[in-house]
Amino acid sequence: MCFYLDGTVNMYMRPLEGVTVTVDLEEMKIIGFWDRLTVPMPKAEGTDYRESEQKPPFLPPLKKITVVQPDGPSFKIDGHKVRWANWDFHLSFDMRAGPIISLASIYDLEKQKFRPVLYKGFVSELFVPYMDLDEEWYYRTYFDAGEYGFGLCAVSLEPMRDCPENAVFMDAYVVGQNGKPVKMSQIFCIFERHAGDIMWRHTETAIPRTIVREVRPEVSLVVRMVSTVGNYDYIIDWEFKQSGSIIATVGLTGLLEVRGSRYTHKDQIDEEVYGTLLAQNTIGVNHDHFLIYHLDLDVDGDSNSFVKSNLKTTQVPDHGSPRKSYWRVVSETAKTESDAKIKLGSKATELLVVNPNKMTKMGNHVGYRLVPKSGAGSLLSDDDYSQTRAAFTKYNVWVTPYNKSEKWAGGLYVDQSRGDDTLATWSQRNREIENKDIVVWYTLGFHHAPYQEDFPLMPTLSSGFELRPANFFESNPVLKVKPPQDVMRLNCSIFKVV
Repeated sequence: MCFYLDGTVNMYMRPLEGVTVTVDLEEMKIIGFWDRLTVPMPKAEGTDYRESEQKPPFLPPLKKITVVQPDGPSFKIDGHKVRWANWDFHLSFDMRAGPIISLASIYDLEKQKFRPVLYKGFVSELFVPYMDLDEEWYYRTYFDAGEYGFGLCAVSLEPMRDCPENAVFMDAYVVGQNGKPVKMSQIFCIFERHAGDIMWRHTETAIPRTIVREVRPEVSLVVRMVSTVGNYDYIIDWEFKQSGSIIATVGLTGLLEVRGSRYTHKDQIDEEVYGTLLAQNTIGVNHDHFLIYHLDLDVDGDSNSFVKSNLKTTQVPDHGSPRKSYWRVVSETAKTESDAKIKLGSKATELLVVNPNKMTKMGNHVGYRLVPKSGAGSLLSDDDYSQTRAAFTKYNVWVTPYNKSEKWAGGLYVDQSRGDDTLATWSQRNREIENKDIVVWYTLGFHHAPYQEDFPLMPTLSSGFELRPANFFESNPVLKVKPPQDVMRLNCSIFKVV
């Protein structure tokens, strides 16, 4: 890939189209050069043009600066173990996945014990296919975790910019090319979020001459990492709420991957350009982002089941009511992997992982809901080579029995993959998943048709999902959260918004 710099570091916005250079990395010599716009690019017999890209080298880590609350953080970190409010979990770092949350359990005040929720959760793969079919573009169907390392591309976080002033920072270590450990500074930040949200509230106005009001502000704990894979920056958050929810959020920002063009106005375009004219001679290419999460839930134990609860419109069978219809919940427990595959958006569906061996006092199975915030799925055909390798994007939800070798949705060796070692191939065995140790795989998708506001640097676009208690507690677990005390605060500001 060739770019025109002319004194700027923003090379991604100045591509040279039609030029392909082949480099011998051992000799560090250019051994091939083609300009497609003047000379057709030759193809050798039997050549298999596979996806590839040389990513820029890492910048050295920034100097570590730790900013904490005056009275210390509101959470405790012991090695990689984090304790906050009613949550206890383990945070680790992986060169391929980035942050891994494991052994997450929540304290049940009524039962007076910690109860397990999430055994392990992480980003298993990130698939980014571009829709341009030209010679220099068709192969750009990146697997950012399996090919480049989502964790390897993590960057140092800046206090007061990437993370708030009350954040605590943690380093990570990776294996260098010589086998020795390499320190990556300030890869994680952990902070208590006071965003002005409401945990719960109610105002009772039906009592004459009396107003009863109760409000509790929302306070949560956030674990954050940023991975810069080439031109895109991915902001990965794991947020823990006192109500029992775990929220995973992905924010996309950074730079678009654009192509040079002869067009300076949309009216001049008379061909398929695979994107949007963002500026003079600059096309923002249509593309997707698919992040698939590995969620090994252990809801109050490791024997769980997956339940699909569809909301079904039902006609009133007689004239006993002036209403003509209503909806009811029709639940179905998935018995095999095929039963659990779901494409979101076709119907209203509640997705639950329950423990069929544990019930509340009311007789409901304890569980956790998967609340998706995205139902986007792949629009590529099944026989497209890139889609064959990324067949895990065909469904938004998969459920498999736990298998320690089934960790990476794109296969163990993604660079060499031909689609024969992926989540889609494992699931073809159609194994039993009822009342077993199961793994839920959720594919979070973005279809990105660029707009001019995304150029030259893209404002953050976010989505995610929530793991929310579903009859896990006997009642609202945060009813006894104390209201905040009034505190005299200094009237000061650090940043001025202009």
